[in-house]
Amino acid sequence: MSRQHIMIRDVPKAERPRERLLNDGARNLSNQELLAILLGSGTKNESVMSLAHRVLVHFEGLKLLRDATIEELTAIKGIGEAKGVIILAAIELGKRMNHFRSSERYVIRSPEDGANYLMEELRILNQEHFVVLFLDTKNQIIHRQTIFIGSLNASIVHPREVFREAVKRSAASIIVAHNHPSGVRLDNVSI
Repeated sequence: MSRQHIMIRDVPKAERPRERLLNDGARNLSNQELLAILLGSGTKNESVMSLAHRVLVHFEGLKLLRDATIEELTAIKGIGEAKGVIILAAIELGKRMNHFRSSERYVIRSPEDGANYLMEELRILNQEHFVVLFLDTKNQIIHRQTIFIGSLNASIVHPREVFREAVKRSAASIIVAHNHPSGVRLDNVSI
C-alpha cells in the first residue's frame, strides 16, 4: 500500500497530528503535521498528511506559503475555498502575532536589541527596506518608520528624510537599519 493511500484513521492514535500536539506540544510537530491539523481532512483518495505534504512541496515550504493567495491555494487538488481560507487565516494570524508588541515601550540597550526588534519583519521582505527607529532620552522606541523601499539590492535614502522625521518626533536618538533580501549578509539586517 502506498503512503499516499494511508488514511489518518489507519495511523496509530498516538502518532496522529492532533494527538501528538496534545501529548508532545505544538513545538514538536513538523510543518506538515501542523498544516494537516489546519486542513482537518484529506480527500477520498488521499490522507490529510499527504495533502499537507503536497501543499508544502508546491510552495517550496513555508517561505512561499507565507505569501500564498486563495487562487494559488485552490489550484491545488484537494484544497477548496474553505481549506484555503483556513490556511490564509492561520498565516495572517501568525503575521499579526509576530508583529505584536506589548503596550510598554521597547528599550534599546544594545545593537542586538535593535536587531531583535526588527529582524523577524525585515528578514522576510523581498525588497530592501530602510527603516528608522526613533528613540526618546531613555532609549525607548517612540516611533518606527520605513523611510524608503528600494530594489532587491539597493536602497537610496537622503539624510533629510531621516532627520525630518526625527525632528518631527522630537527624537533624542535614532537607529537606522536595512535588510539584505539578496541574501548577501547572514543575518539579513544591518544596523
